[in-house]
Amino acid sequence: MHEDGDVDSDDIRPLVAADAGELLTLQRAAYATEAQLYRDAFLPALTQTLDEVRQELQSAQALGLRRGQRLIGAVRTKTVGDEIEIGRLTVAPDLQGQGIGTRLLLAAEQLAPQARSAVLFTGHLSTANLRLYERHGYRETHRQPLKPGVELVYLRKEISGP
Repeated sequence: MHEDGDVDSDDIRPLVAADAGELLTLQRAAYATEAQLYRDAFLPALTQTLDEVRQELQSAQALGLRRGQRLIGAVRTKTVGDEIEIGRLTVAPDLQGQGIGTRLLLAAEQLAPQARSAVLFTGHLSTANLRLYERHGYRETHRQPLKPGVELVYLRKEISGP
């Protein structure tokens, strides 16, 4: 971290199963605002258990960004063929809008150098997320109803591949 408080990309590190509790705490804080937006306290990110997060960290790649000892952002990825799936991009609510999500998104795209495209999804009311993804070259491919009043917006970006 620089003296002015800016976060370096050097602060982005892989997360492991031992980070599961801290990651779950960050995830629940970040998704609480989404729950309010969608009027749904049972979003999957809020109902996920500690064991499920631990298991996910053992089977997928995850990056975390720390400010001092505090985990302030995280993202998970999974590579399927020549595509990287990006999910659960979370930033501490009190630090949103400071470029942390951008740094994590760009770092996640680099985790699979063989990938030709990156895909992700977010809810249709999550306008800040949609703006972030569109600003970085993601384009909507389709929408899928999740339940009444909630649509998932799927986005894709072509990235450098082999």
